[in-house]
Amino acid sequence: MTRLVILESPYAGDVEANVAYARACLLDSLRRGEAPIASHLLYTQVLDDTDPDERAQGIAAGLAWRTVPGVLPVFYTDRGWSRGMLAARDLYDREGLAYETRTIGWGS
Repeated sequence: MTRLVILESPYAGDVEANVAYARACLLDSLRRGEAPIASHLLYTQVLDDTDPDERAQGIAAGLAWRTVPGVLPVFYTDRGWSRGMLAARDLYDREGLAYETRTIGWGS
């Protein structure tokens, strides 16, 4: 069975560069034979990330995926850790949900 993955990478800030990076991470995950969800790429197509309420809604919807049995959160960290990524990691730690940290050599 294909591993289900929650893809975590920066979004806010340099959105253009962060979206390009997230797409590269998505491709990396797919090439590993995984089935990733990159909620920050998906939900920002219909929600305004600069609106605090819509941002919170998108974050909550993305984090809801953690309840799927067997899902693995994966943090891609070539561009560092955003506040959202740190908050997600803290939540996963509190809940005892295992996760991985990866790099793809972006910007090297």
